[in-house]
Amino acid sequence: MDEIRQQIERLTERRAELFHALSEGHDAGLAAEHAQVEDEIARLWEQHRIVRAQLRFGDRERIIKRARAEERLERAA
Repeated sequence: MDEIRQQIERLTERRAELFHALSEGHDAGLAAEHAQVEDEIARLWEQHRIVRAQLRFGDRERIIKRARAEERLERAA
């Protein structure tokens, strides 16, 4: 998780640099890079949420299997 946070921080700094450069005038290359950085930050935050949930609740597949087994037991009762 620390590695993910470091990547987010690095990209956030780059995003700030791009905002500053774009405020001076439009540049298609910088705008494209900005969009890429935004997408990567969103992807990393999603990855961070997944890792945090796994650490807190356990593996997603095991949780789903357990829930299905409990559901089957409830229907059988």
